[in-house]
Amino acid sequence: MTLPEAAGLLLSFVARLITGAQGHWHGSVPKAEQRIYFANHQSHLDWVLIWCSLPSELRSQTRPIAAKDYWTSTPFKHWITREIFNAVYVNRQRTDDQDPLEPLAEALKNGDSLVIFPEGTRSNLDEPQPFKSGLYHLAQQFPEVQLIPAWIDNVQRVMPKGEVVPVPILCSVTFGAPMQLQPGEDKRAFLERAREAVVALRRIERAA
Repeated sequence: MTLPEAAGLLLSFVARLITGAQGHWHGSVPKAEQRIYFANHQSHLDWVLIWCSLPSELRSQTRPIAAKDYWTSTPFKHWITREIFNAVYVNRQRTDDQDPLEPLAEALKNGDSLVIFPEGTRSNLDEPQPFKSGLYHLAQQFPEVQLIPAWIDNVQRVMPKGEVVPVPILCSVTFGAPMQLQPGEDKRAFLERAREAVVALRRIERAA
């Protein structure tokens, strides 16, 4: 077993110990198919929680999106995201020489699945903020890739924005039915439908 593999198992154990990392599936099942998992965003632990909630055989092909400026700012954070999670680094600001979606598109062309947060930034609000256009453009470019909504519950209480020390709280990730961009559907309608698919999972989780 390599050092990154051992570290990944340890990190998964610690994350499950702190959060419970329960995965609930409604309308979809964990399968080895290329997917884009998109979820609400409230904490730096969000993509760790999704990763831990997936079956181990799916983790190696599912890559989180990580803000390059934050997750490469120290050697330790860079090593974790590169070696354990195989993260796709993105620049948070568009530059003249690169579209922020280019690394995501390259990963999808290579057959990887992705974990993205369409709000674009973390929020302390219970309701997701309006989705940015990245998910729409990826759905346009890769219509064969399943889009799986997910609702992450309680993680903001484990590590809220601005905090660095996690507090043990039972968390869950609820995965929903796959969706796709419909023929002729415009960007605004699609993004609102995608956001509502995430919010609907919150209602399902809290009613359970």
